[in-house]
Amino acid sequence: MAKKVYLAKLVYLCLGLFLVPRLSSLTLAGLRQLPPAAAAALVSLVAAAALYAASRRRPVYLVELCCYKPSKAHMSARSVVLRQCERGGAGEAVEFQKRILERCGIGDSAYFPASLLCEPVDMRYGTAREEAETVVFGAVDELFRSTGLAAEEVTMVVANCSTYTPNPSFADMIVNRYKLRGDVMCYNLGGMGCSAGLISIDLAKNLLEVHPNSCALVVSTENITLNAYFGSNRSMLVSNSLFRMGGAALLLSNRLSDRRRSKYQLTHTVRTHRAADDSSYSCVTQAEDADGNLGISLSKDLMSVAGDALKTNITTLGPLVLPVSEQLLFVATMLLRRVLKLKMIKHYVPDFKLAFNHFCIHAGGRAVLDELESSLALSPWHMEPSRMTLYRFGNTSSSSLWYELCYCEAKGRIRRGDRVWQIAFGSGFKCNSAVWTALKTVERVHCGRNPWTDEIHEFPVQVPKVVPLVPYN
Repeated sequence: MAKKVYLAKLVYLCLGLFLVPRLSSLTLAGLRQLPPAAAAALVSLVAAAALYAASRRRPVYLVELCCYKPSKAHMSARSVVLRQCERGGAGEAVEFQKRILERCGIGDSAYFPASLLCEPVDMRYGTAREEAETVVFGAVDELFRSTGLAAEEVTMVVANCSTYTPNPSFADMIVNRYKLRGDVMCYNLGGMGCSAGLISIDLAKNLLEVHPNSCALVVSTENITLNAYFGSNRSMLVSNSLFRMGGAALLLSNRLSDRRRSKYQLTHTVRTHRAADDSSYSCVTQAEDADGNLGISLSKDLMSVAGDALKTNITTLGPLVLPVSEQLLFVATMLLRRVLKLKMIKHYVPDFKLAFNHFCIHAGGRAVLDELESSLALSPWHMEPSRMTLYRFGNTSSSSLWYELCYCEAKGRIRRGDRVWQIAFGSGFKCNSAVWTALKTVERVHCGRNPWTDEIHEFPVQVPKVVPLVPYN
């Protein structure tokens, strides 16, 4: 398909070089003097060129991204989770919660909403909306300030939050707050898990490719006020240890005038959805336990399900990004195993380091990152943005990928022409990928209100497998 596209472009370029000098001197009288067959051919060619120009998919640029960094009042040690668990009456589950907190890979500087720090916790719908507005408006305010974007320039809004779906929606909240235009296209995604951020990107891309001269505001967040779990079901206690407060806002554009100031161009998006498989569908679910406590259950099959989804995803992505040598090795191995039945031949995992300079893997938890590092044969340097994001900010769900990209920028790693691979996993079960190409070298001093800027000199840090909890007062 790509070869056909390049061939078509080459034909139009050659025709253009041949015809433009002649058409520029062609008058209406001269057109009338052309033989009917030549005139018809010329009209057909011009019409075909116009149709091609109108149907050509437009490039999608990432102009700027802003991640919300809560105030120090929201900063809280892991031991606070244990304290609230004890006061919530979890009883025998407290010791299990403690073991998970000591091994989760998250530090003591991540953030919780005020609703979960007060005594007793305030898990009301109103406080959940307060958390949502604090995070979303904080990120979008900074995006408008850093880009100088006018409200009337925003032609589409895509917002995602998995477990909290207020009415009016997140997208409506944004339109109301910033008084966006009346014909703005709004989309609000819910219940799609931690991979919803890249689903929002894919949706915005599809819209921008067909709507000329447009800007899209994409907002990704999660709300944890209503999702703290105070029961004794171990599969539901794990999420208490992982999820933290955070969110991100991005400005995407297809305007050629924005290319010069944009940081990245979106190259590929690949989505894998395995909900047709029962074990995949049920590995991450929100439900009530035996005592009626609402929580998010993580199945023991989660890692194997994620591995299968990743294999499917990279099988689609590989031919788009890998060098031919890696593709040939992959196909040869597959033929040996499937055709010749040589099961002693191991599956060949392509070296994606030959295709990408940077990896942003969803900071879902230490086990997820360990598995991906092993599966893709990545180095500690490649895993650093994901591990440090998990340590510093915790699992902020769909927005974690953007904290990771901000880490790369704050470290001064992004050079012009670099390719970034973002990988996200989510309930359903879904594995989604996005590939970005850097349009410029992002200097550290040009990182704007990057959440890492003030403290990037402190990272990376060594995170032991087990970190005892800091006692709380």
